[in-house]
Amino acid sequence: MKENIVIIPTYNEKENIESIIRYVFNLEEYFNILIVDDGSPDGTGDIVKSLMQEYSERLFIIERSGKLGLGTAYISGFKWCLKNDYTYIYEMDADFSHNPDDLINLHKACLKGADMSVGSRYKTGVNVVNWPLSRILLSYGASKYVRFITRMKLTDTTAGFVCYHRKVLETINLDKIKMIGYAFQIEMKFKAWLHNFKIAEVNIVFTDRQKGKSKMSGGIVGEAIFGVIKMKLQSIFNKKKFLS
Repeated sequence: MKENIVIIPTYNEKENIESIIRYVFNLEEYFNILIVDDGSPDGTGDIVKSLMQEYSERLFIIERSGKLGLGTAYISGFKWCLKNDYTYIYEMDADFSHNPDDLINLHKACLKGADMSVGSRYKTGVNVVNWPLSRILLSYGASKYVRFITRMKLTDTTAGFVCYHRKVLETINLDKIKMIGYAFQIEMKFKAWLHNFKIAEVNIVFTDRQKGKSKMSGGIVGEAIFGVIKMKLQSIFNKKKFLS
């Protein structure tokens, strides 16, 4: 078994991609990286392939034909990582909104017994930098809403900075994940929680991107609001099928 691999989904991240890759590879702990690029027209994939010549044993890429959604990008990455025998599989953004140094803390939480560790923006208050108040309220309110509906005991239910032990991803039927946008993060946590996996939250500071453009949209918010209610009802009235 190989130890750690970080999945980084990308779409038009040429300003950030080389820096984030080199940063992760310079950490004191050893991490490999899998980039899942959705046909970035800005040449993100070409930058990654160039770097693969330098990091042939540590850097990998899945190239997809177009912008197919965050959830499907991660699912493609999960399947690749499981097939290639990694034990700890991480989700992280390409734009430094997630501090790569915290990968080590997520790993430590799993080594201490968690099956899944979540980088939480809200465990000790609101630890978000450079967001307008409106977006902070939207994100914080969304996490509260999801927690209320699902009853999960997590302060940051929408977080996208996560470490999974492979057994979590082997247990969840990845082909049955319905949500493809940012609500994908909610569905994965909810199914892990219903399977009684131990989920630990690790305090992080989230810093908004300095380069490139955010991928947030109204459709993403709508998917989260209505998808969570549907998901909860399915888990109540047909839990066996929902988790199968």
